[in-house]
Amino acid sequence: MDETSEEGAERVAAALHELTTGLVRHLMATWQGMSLTTAATLGKLGREGPIRLTTLAAAEGVTQPSMTVLVQRLEAQGLASRVSDPEDGRVRLVAITDAGRELLAEHRRAGDARLAELLARLPEHDVQVLGVAVHTVMPIVRRMLGTDQRTATKDSGGPPAA
Repeated sequence: MDETSEEGAERVAAALHELTTGLVRHLMATWQGMSLTTAATLGKLGREGPIRLTTLAAAEGVTQPSMTVLVQRLEAQGLASRVSDPEDGRVRLVAITDAGRELLAEHRRAGDARLAELLARLPEHDVQVLGVAVHTVMPIVRRMLGTDQRTATKDSGGPPAA
């Protein structure tokens, strides 16, 4: 029986979900106890720059009070700060600090190293096939997610979205 377009999309969706869930679980080990929401928030600040707390909460799927607590914790750790909105001085934005950027970079390096260890266990042919697959799929995924090529290749250090 021929697979319908909807069935094919569901199959691809299930495979992408399995892939991203497995990678996120594996890479989160490098975040040393930091929650996925905290890591994702820090990554978003690193990618997008200063942002309103309400927008950040909505983007991460948490309540504003929960995001306020998370941002206060990031501020206490020196990873984020509040800055004035250049367009409206009455508004405060959440921004990543240099220490936050460095932490993201450290975690990116650690995650890359973890993945490199896994790849090193594979036969060279499998690594080459994965390389071709990633090279093929990334532009499609970026279009699907609506991410700009420059943004997508920028070193955010944050975990992949799941």
